Amino acid sequence: MVILLKIVQVILALSLLVLFHEFGHYTFAKLFKTRVEKFYLFFNPKFSLVRFKRFGGKWHCKFFAPNEDAEWAAHPDQTEYGIGWLPFGGYCKIAGMIDESMDKEAMKLPPQPYEFRTKPAWQRFFIMFGGVLFNFILAIILYATILNHWGEEYLRNENAVYGIAVNDLSREMGFRDGDRILAFDGVPVENFSNLQVDLVRSQAREATVLRGGDTLTIAIDPDYLPAMLNTPGMFDLAFPFVIKEVQPESPNVGAGLQPGDAVVGIDGQPMFIVQQIQRELAQHKGEAITADIQRPDTRLEVPLQVDTAGHIGVLLDTDLNKYFEVTTKEYNLLTAIPAGARKTWTTIKGYVQELGLIFSPKTKAYKSVGSFIAIGRIFPDTWDWYRFWSLCALLSIMLGVMNLLPIPALDGGHILFLIFEILTGRKPSDKFMEVAEWIGMALLLLLMVLAFGNDIRSLF
Repeated sequence: MVILLKIVQVILALSLLVLFHEFGHYTFAKLFKTRVEKFYLFFNPKFSLVRFKRFGGKWHCKFFAPNEDAEWAAHPDQTEYGIGWLPFGGYCKIAGMIDESMDKEAMKLPPQPYEFRTKPAWQRFFIMFGGVLFNFILAIILYATILNHWGEEYLRNENAVYGIAVNDLSREMGFRDGDRILAFDGVPVENFSNLQVDLVRSQAREATVLRGGDTLTIAIDPDYLPAMLNTPGMFDLAFPFVIKEVQPESPNVGAGLQPGDAVVGIDGQPMFIVQQIQRELAQHKGEAITADIQRPDTRLEVPLQVDTAGHIGVLLDTDLNKYFEVTTKEYNLLTAIPAGARKTWTTIKGYVQELGLIFSPKTKAYKSVGSFIAIGRIFPDTWDWYRFWSLCALLSIMLGVMNLLPIPALDGGHILFLIFEILTGRKPSDKFMEVAEWIGMALLLLLMVLAFGNDIRSLF
């Protein structure tokens, strides 16, 4: 059931993003009176689930119909809309354009004024850039809607008063539990949850941390970058071990623990941070320990039993508002739109930095490139509208940026050739564009093989 839910979320999200992307091409093509032959959600080899077209003064619609239709072909000036049966993306077929359809026969015919190839270079530029532009516009709309409906809540790095809890990698790099990270390469980090992301994106060479009362500088070896990319949880949020309730099946039901009890030590060793205590309990699986418990009016020692999994059978109070000053922002429609635009721009810049890591062999970031399987993993196991729309906004930005890559067969490749034409006045030949399209599709195929290969390896 979980897998089915993830599949549904992936298909819905990608359908929305591709539809909006192709609608960008469609809108500018129509604006410049360029014929759009087909506009489809999903691909439709041989037949379509549904197709409709307006001619003869009325709309015509067919279900499960073959693509070849003499009656419909007699009205090429009207756009055919439809839904294909292969749920991977979609397309907008523009007359007189070399694209993935590789319709060479149409390109052999004399150029027509309604075709893409006869339009001025600046108009062709906007037709090609329209898809990317609409993806960014969609991200702004989604982020603005999210902020308007849910607001924004995050923990400022300066308000993480107990510092970080480290994992094995960050400890090896020199960080310690309780460190408060002030800056990377002198640049402060505002959002605590972005610590690892900002460290990786900036490829920082040093971190400034507050340890106890001392300010230290930790040198960061760039050789750690591949490990940082593939090791989540380097800087977990440190917070106190406060009991919310004792679980009914706990081995310590009768030990006298109460809601609100704070564990401040194990076997005489002072410790109060959740992650420290969890690591200590893991060293005493199946053993008895003595926990130092702090209550509002007293402090006491309580004998406890650790189960074979390294747990004492309690639920923790994880309400961050009890331990930290959490920043909350509310927006109305007027303030949400510029805030959505700023968030979109920030996310675009961050994703461009991540792409730079992928194309740098020393980072080995190419090993993290994923396909639909990886996309499916980031969606939640249960339906959550906030996370769904947030992921749609992020994926829309990723789709837009990826399409700007100067690779033939992507919008960025076409845009690159158009910029060359605008600057030099020389238009690449149709033959050149055909060869470039084949090269681009081959590169994209190799990228897909890499992505699927990474996903398959991650399953084992």
